[in-house]
Amino acid sequence: MISPPQDRRIVLIGGGHAHVGVLDAFRRRPPAAQVILVARDLLTPYSGLIPGVVAGAYAPQDAHIDLARLASACGVAIVHGEAEGVDRAGRQVRLRDGSRLTYDVLSIDVGVTPALDAIEGAAEFAIAIKPIGTFLAKVEKLLHEIEASDRPQRVVMVGGGAAGVEVLLALQERVQTMAAGQAGQIRFSLVTAGELLAGHNARVRAAFRRILTERSISLREGVRVTRISGDTVELESAPAEQADFVLVSTNARAPDWLANTGLPTNPGGFLRVLPTLQAEGDPDVFAAGDCADLVATPREKAGVYAVRAGPPLAENLRRRVEGRATEPWTPQARHLSLITAGANYAVASRGVFKLEGEWVWWLKRWIDRRWMDQYRI
Repeated sequence: MISPPQDRRIVLIGGGHAHVGVLDAFRRRPPAAQVILVARDLLTPYSGLIPGVVAGAYAPQDAHIDLARLASACGVAIVHGEAEGVDRAGRQVRLRDGSRLTYDVLSIDVGVTPALDAIEGAAEFAIAIKPIGTFLAKVEKLLHEIEASDRPQRVVMVGGGAAGVEVLLALQERVQTMAAGQAGQIRFSLVTAGELLAGHNARVRAAFRRILTERSISLREGVRVTRISGDTVELESAPAEQADFVLVSTNARAPDWLANTGLPTNPGGFLRVLPTLQAEGDPDVFAAGDCADLVATPREKAGVYAVRAGPPLAENLRRRVEGRATEPWTPQARHLSLITAGANYAVASRGVFKLEGEWVWWLKRWIDRRWMDQYRI
C-alpha cells in the first residue's frame, strides 16, 4: 500500500456502522490523506446480531468487529479514547483525557445515548438497550441474578419498537434455556406508550401481538410509564407493573457534546446534515449513523441506513480532502426489516409486505453474518 501524504488528515470520531464501511472503502482505495479513527470501544457491536447474542444463538465475539485489527489492515491509525468536543475554529478534536487531534476533514459517527431522564428513576433502576456497547454486560448480570434466585422473577420491557420486542423475546428464550426448571416462574411484560411496532404495517403488528400472546408475554399498549423504582413500574392512569428487572428501549438522544460544536442540531440534539452528509454550516464536518439528522430525506434510526451511508460517506470524505466537489446521497425510502422473535423465528416487514417463519430467521442470519464476514480481516 502506498503511504498517503501526511499534510492532510481525516479524523473519524466513533466506530459505528457507517465508519466501519468507511474503513473498508479506504482499504480498497486509500484517500490522499492520513486517516485517524478515535474509538471509545475497540470492539464495536453490530446491532443486527445483538438479539441473537441475548438469545444465546451467537457468542458475544460473533457480534463484534475488532476495530484495531480492521483499522490496521486499512492503513488507518487508531486512538483509543473518547471525544468530548470539537474546536472548529482551531480544527481540533478534544478528547476526554485532555489531548487534542488536529483535522482537515472530520467525520462523526458516535451513535446515541439513552434519554433516561424522560422517566423518573430510569437512570437508577433500569437497563437501557442503547448504547449497545454497555448493554450486553448488564444483560449477563441480569441473567446471573435470575439464575441464582429461588423466587419468581418479573421482567418488564419499556418500549414497543423493534429493538425492545426483539430483546425481550430473546431474553425470554435465553432464560427458558438457562433455567428450564424455573422458567415458568419468570414473567415477562412489555409496556409501550404508543402502539406495538408503530412504524410497521398492521399485519406485522398483529403477528407480534400473536407471538407475544403465544409466549405468555403480557402486552400493555397506549400506556405511558411515569416512574420506575426498585420493584415497580408506575403507569399513567393505569395499575402499576411489579418488576424485579426493567429494561428501557425508548427514544434516545444525541451525545450532549454535539450541542457544543456550534453546528445546527434538531430538537433531539442530532446534527443536521445535507444530502452530501456534510453538516449544515461547516463543509469540513461530516456525520452519519444515529447521531445524524438527514434534513432532506428524514429516516428512522435504523442500522441499515448507517450501513448504507458508509460508501457514500467514504467517497465524499475522499473528495473533500482532495479538493473535489462532494456528491449527494439519497437513502432508500423503505427498507426490509427482519425482526427476530427469539432464535429460529423472524418476521419480514417492508411497507405493506409481511412474511414470517423459521426461513426468515435463517435469511437474517445469512445477511448478518455475510456483512460481518467482510470485516473479519
